[in-house]
Amino acid sequence: MEIQTIGIVGAGQMGNGIAHVMALAGYDVQLNDVSTDALKQAVELVEGNMARQVGRGKVSEADMTAALARIKTTPTLTDLGQSDLVIEAATERETVKQAIFEDLLPHLKPTTILTSNTSSISITRLASRTDRPEKFMGFHFMNPVPVMQLVELIRGIATDEETFSACKQVVDKLGKTAASAEDFPAFIVNRILMPMINEAVYTLYEGVGNVQSIDSSMKLGANHPMGPLELADFIGLDTCLAIMNVLHDGLADTKYRPCPLLTKYVEAGWLGRKTQRGFYDYRGDAPVPTR
Repeated sequence: MEIQTIGIVGAGQMGNGIAHVMALAGYDVQLNDVSTDALKQAVELVEGNMARQVGRGKVSEADMTAALARIKTTPTLTDLGQSDLVIEAATERETVKQAIFEDLLPHLKPTTILTSNTSSISITRLASRTDRPEKFMGFHFMNPVPVMQLVELIRGIATDEETFSACKQVVDKLGKTAASAEDFPAFIVNRILMPMINEAVYTLYEGVGNVQSIDSSMKLGANHPMGPLELADFIGLDTCLAIMNVLHDGLADTKYRPCPLLTKYVEAGWLGRKTQRGFYDYRGDAPVPTR
């Protein structure tokens, strides 16, 4: 099937980024969120990010105007029912995602493909709670969506070839690269990335190095563009902890045990950039290490 209309659930950081790239690629987008304020902010953010692309010569003014006209917003979830493809990009909690799909099901076309932007939750399990497990898969964008080139496409145990092929065509049209992943905890990127971040937190917890020395070592010694603790702050420490718990619970291996210091930061509400404090304090003119 050819996909033309796309419904996106969640207007947060990932949802607005997905709306941005889909609209630029020529798809008609309906963006949904329970908060009308979040929808308004998302459209403003997309417009600002596209304007920056125009300023850098990456997007023409005409393409930006056309793309913005393709984005419609709605606070009513069921309005997404007639979309060819639905991408759920709500909070990383399985019960929330299940409730969204449950509410959508009675309003979907028989041909609608359901996908989740989850970074770690079982696609097979999410799909099993719907009426179309063969038309369900993981569609995992990297953050920030307009910049990052990779999209993980994750098949559940029941996902059919037609569904995979249709989603792969969308990724190709976006000018991004698809990585096919099997449905195991955290898939490919986070299966490798999160234990590295967790190990960096252990290195801090055990006093092997401070925040600055750990991040500098990985930037200058391993040529990483961003240190692991700085990256954890960017991702969100609550998200990092949630993914480590999924790995630990799903694979039952002690090497995925979340560092107690990571748990402590999350308990303190120091979640990184979004709360102004994490492994760095962002409240001043420049980030300052908190340990």
